[in-house]
Amino acid sequence: MSVTSAPLARVRPLLVLAAVLAMATALLGGRASAGGSAAAAGSLPCDLYAAGGTPCVAAHSTTRALYSAYNGRLYQVKRASDGSTRDIGALGAGGYADAAAQDSFCAGTSCLITVIYDQSGRGNHLTQAPPGGFSGPAAGGYDNLAEASAAPVTVGGHKAYGVFIAPGTGYRNNHTSGIATGDQPEGMYALLDGTHYNGGCCFDYGNAETNSRDNGNGTMEAVYFGNIKVWGYGTGNGPWVMADLENGLFSGVNPGYNANDPSVGHRFLTAVVKGGPNHWAIRAGNGQSGGLSTYYDGPRPNAPGYNPMKKEGAIILGIGGDNSNGSAGTFYEGVMTSGYPTAATENAVQANITAAGYAPSTLAGGPTVGSRISLRATTPCCGNDYLRHNSADSNAVIAAVSSSSSSTDKAAATWIVRPGLGDASCVSFESADKPGQYLRHYDFRLRVESIDSSALSRLDATFCPQASHNGQGVSLRSANYPADFVRHYSYGAYIASQGGSHDWDNATAWADDTSWIVASPWA
Repeated sequence: MSVTSAPLARVRPLLVLAAVLAMATALLGGRASAGGSAAAAGSLPCDLYAAGGTPCVAAHSTTRALYSAYNGRLYQVKRASDGSTRDIGALGAGGYADAAAQDSFCAGTSCLITVIYDQSGRGNHLTQAPPGGFSGPAAGGYDNLAEASAAPVTVGGHKAYGVFIAPGTGYRNNHTSGIATGDQPEGMYALLDGTHYNGGCCFDYGNAETNSRDNGNGTMEAVYFGNIKVWGYGTGNGPWVMADLENGLFSGVNPGYNANDPSVGHRFLTAVVKGGPNHWAIRAGNGQSGGLSTYYDGPRPNAPGYNPMKKEGAIILGIGGDNSNGSAGTFYEGVMTSGYPTAATENAVQANITAAGYAPSTLAGGPTVGSRISLRATTPCCGNDYLRHNSADSNAVIAAVSSSSSSTDKAAATWIVRPGLGDASCVSFESADKPGQYLRHYDFRLRVESIDSSALSRLDATFCPQASHNGQGVSLRSANYPADFVRHYSYGAYIASQGGSHDWDNATAWADDTSWIVASPWA
């Protein structure tokens, strides 16, 4: 057999110039104007992927447009008070999310994110994940939906909200268009909160099985972030960016440990996975500054079933391919491409992400880890009442406390703020006078108890502070029931949704009853 050298392809100067200009625009930044325009034409992530010959086939974000010409819907929220929904869009073409529209719509109540819209035009929207190999905690075995105001940030100086994934929460689309199948090449990135993670399976974004079940090695390809070590891991204690390829989280060519995959913990983390025929890579970087590092770039894993790949083309967020839903994390934006992106294209996308200006949002008046506090009710009836535990039993209640109260009553109304036992991005409240015992919910009632090592009890004792429902103090969301907040009702204390099936879910005064002033400790 003779071998003939292939002729050199002729370069089209205008196409090359267009790609170079698009990438240069990203490197120059282009932050938001007062009208909410995110960047100049051609400079946003999906513009850059298209210029590199690997167009987006799915583009999801609750914070901004990912195309310079996109001015449509970003996500949908559903209001607890009446079940109505509202689409939250971009503030103009290429703009940031209209967070003010969400704040207005959800004022005095809570909202859940019901849809994360696909900006690519292919209709690859993400909605509540159905049951599969594992069932979720919501009705019918579906996963929970994310609370809409749980992950506030600013982007280019504009307020926005991410998708806060608590264990049991997940989104999916099993009927997609244009997503890679079989051994077809693809790329993907996700911008995540690098400080919000756990060791549950599996906080993923990417390509998965279309029947929500484990269909064998190589049937999925997704970005994973967390510190589970069951299948694969890298240096340090984690968390790590890895690839979930089904029946294996891979940090390099071999199953298990790979030394070149470092622990990463950037507040905003860009995580990249891409794969093609017998070739895949992991890259990551700081979403606020700097470039991407390559942690692996080489052949498919040294294990049976991954070459060739058997990808099925569903899209998941916050869960594993079989609906494993024990993970935690926060998602801001991400895309999936047709074709294997070049490093140059990904570097330009990273430059745009850092130029977008992501920054944390500080919760005014929130509890500080390590501090001693008391929690005062804000309902007009009960402005002198504080959250405390009973002396006769373990139940939590509200009761009046003043300077003339006994030392016993003052101590019972004092809490030590600890890192969240079930989610370190949230908090737990240790009783000041019962060391080692924590505020937790059990059958929705709040009580003070010792916490064992089980994941469930630790989540039951974890609460996530966020902006209050009545504008006073903070509201405290249950870490494992996203629609439920710490509430007083008939002087008892519960976790409660607005308008749910229990007496303590009563909609009357719900916004006031779920809002708390973080006050100086009584003891």
